[in-house]
Amino acid sequence: MIRILLKILILYFTLTTILFSQIINSIDVTGNKRISKESIIVFSDLNIGKEYSENLINNSLKKLYETNFFEDINITFNDNKLSIDVIENPIIEKLELIGIKKKSFLEFIQDNIYLKERVSFNEFYLNKDINLIQNILKTNGYYFSTIQTSLIKNDDLNSVKLKIEVNLGEKAKIKKISFIGNKVIKDKKLLEIIASEEHKFWKFVSNKVYLNETLINLDKRLLENYYKNRGFYDVEIVDNFVELNKENSSFNLTYNINAGNKFLIKNLSLTLPDDYLKEDFTNIDKIFDKNINENYSLRFINNILEEIENIASNRLYDFIDAKVEEEIIDGNKLNLNFIVSDSKKYYVERINILGNYSTIEEVIRNKLIVDEGDPLNNLLFNKSINEIKSLNIFKTVNSQIKDGSNDNLKILDITVEEQPTGEISLSAGFGTNGVATGGGINERNFLGKGINLNTNLELTEETIKGQIIYSRPNFAYTDNTLFTSLRSVDNDFLTLYGYESTEIGFSIGTRFEQYENLFFSPELDFLLEDLTTNTTASSQLKKQEGSYTDFYFNYGLDYDMRDSSFNTKNGYITKFMQQLPIVSENNEISNTIIYTKYNELIKSSEMVGKASLYLKAINTIDGSDVRVSKRANVPYNRLRGFEKGKVGPVDGSDYIGGNYISTLNLSTNIPGILSSIEILDFNYFIDIGNVWGVDYNSSLDKSKIRSSTGIGLNVLTPVGPLSFSLAQPITKASSDKTESFRFNLGTTF
Repeated sequence: MIRILLKILILYFTLTTILFSQIINSIDVTGNKRISKESIIVFSDLNIGKEYSENLINNSLKKLYETNFFEDINITFNDNKLSIDVIENPIIEKLELIGIKKKSFLEFIQDNIYLKERVSFNEFYLNKDINLIQNILKTNGYYFSTIQTSLIKNDDLNSVKLKIEVNLGEKAKIKKISFIGNKVIKDKKLLEIIASEEHKFWKFVSNKVYLNETLINLDKRLLENYYKNRGFYDVEIVDNFVELNKENSSFNLTYNINAGNKFLIKNLSLTLPDDYLKEDFTNIDKIFDKNINENYSLRFINNILEEIENIASNRLYDFIDAKVEEEIIDGNKLNLNFIVSDSKKYYVERINILGNYSTIEEVIRNKLIVDEGDPLNNLLFNKSINEIKSLNIFKTVNSQIKDGSNDNLKILDITVEEQPTGEISLSAGFGTNGVATGGGINERNFLGKGINLNTNLELTEETIKGQIIYSRPNFAYTDNTLFTSLRSVDNDFLTLYGYESTEIGFSIGTRFEQYENLFFSPELDFLLEDLTTNTTASSQLKKQEGSYTDFYFNYGLDYDMRDSSFNTKNGYITKFMQQLPIVSENNEISNTIIYTKYNELIKSSEMVGKASLYLKAINTIDGSDVRVSKRANVPYNRLRGFEKGKVGPVDGSDYIGGNYISTLNLSTNIPGILSSIEILDFNYFIDIGNVWGVDYNSSLDKSKIRSSTGIGLNVLTPVGPLSFSLAQPITKASSDKTESFRFNLGTTF
């Protein structure tokens, strides 16, 4: 009996549920013109058989509105029948964005706004796009710009024609930049540090002279970092003030700085996970010992963190997290504890390349060592950024790591700022033997492919030299770089050196990384030469008259251990180059070694010392004389104060060059000199060198060592960079020709 009653109860509740449940039995769509019923149902995420609820309908409305296809949506439910009534947004038939003439700037805005042709029109997104355009304009200095919109509707087609008209107005110039507060450091120096610049008539090519919120925020970071690198641990850039000069539509920009007190480093310590080997990090302890009681420096902390990451990556501690804990003691002293811990494993979900308006994206991606899907290795990522910088076609290269679509994924943003990559150069030199002039055109980013195309012409009283050089990175979708060059040289050295030569040459080569930091550069070089001598030439030179065909295999090895190829502060680079004859009448073999060492002379400063050793030897396989046109002469930039080629062995009155060269160059930049002028570089140098091996013993004759000292200066002018060198010989031979002053002038486009 009980079992029968239970069955009756179950049947009762089942029938009740069926009778009173609100199950969707059908879905109807009305009001749609362009969008199909089936698509709307898919967008709504509603299905026949689902149970009706307010929550379900609210979610469906949200999803439908998110498509931006609909102006209005109404959903009703009666007798298990669901009805969706829609009013579609009009489609944008035509979109005009006028008032911006610069093509790259216009394309950037068009790429970033939401509304486009064949996209549904929506007032919300129109307002959003207008705000975006205004922000972009302000970021680029157009603070006085205005935006007007007009809309023409076509009800029959349910479409609109949208016009966005931009009146750029004048750029907001920065008239004056000031610094107030407890700033400690002189205004002149602070002006050098920040990115923003005061508007001057000769800075017409710079965007830094216009008010730019992005640059202002960058200025604050630069100021803060500068102070923190000099011991001011608790510095504050309290605020900035912008004051409008209505008379000339310019702005006065003021930064309020509270420098605070200088802090010293009291103690340094390193905390490692239990399974890490302490001996792997002994280099960190050595650095700690040298920096106790030194000024606090943000750069020092970042260098330690970077060194920890480098050690961890090299020792296969792939995923680590390194941070520093700072403890203030005794008022102005700090205990710094660097803590290393195991980090969660992250992988690269996506790499975004931003800011490349002219440069093809593939040029940048080919320089990446980290790829999408790879484990995120900070060392390799930073190395990738340096590789992009080495292209020398971007003003800045910045990177950011952002969260991906899940906890294990990261998105890498690489933002580049393009710069003029074309150069028109002029050069002139004055010496005891007349004037040298030259010029050329160089484009480092030809067709936006990172191709370097260089043409140059050099004219002196004795030489006419023309050359075309083509360099293609990532040739044939590899990591290799292809080099080709065509050159023609006519040297009339009859008066000075006793010979005349006419050369036509062609070369082709490549460069790639053989091992980590070791680069290999093979090259084939073909040369045709006609050589004649004057009537007073020695018999030794007379023997060398004739026509020559030379075919060489050249190669170079570069071992680069610099901390950066740009603004190098520490490290070294070693180069070895050799020329081997394949077909040559003289069979010359040339060997060259260059070693350059960099060292930051004062911690946390911009002063960097540089020492460079240059050695070259040229000999023949059969022991015959090296052809006079192939003999070695000291490169001008390695023995300043002397005329090119007018140093070393002489035959009567003819400079005949040598078989061996050795030079040593010592220099240091001097930051802060003439800070009111935009100095690219100001340096002091000492050059030492010699040429020997012809008419001398092969051993170095110390009495013939040449040396000089001087200063070098690079200044940015309205027509481009202007470089000077002023050198004074210290020791020289009586036959040497000196040259105390030289300059070069160039411009960019």
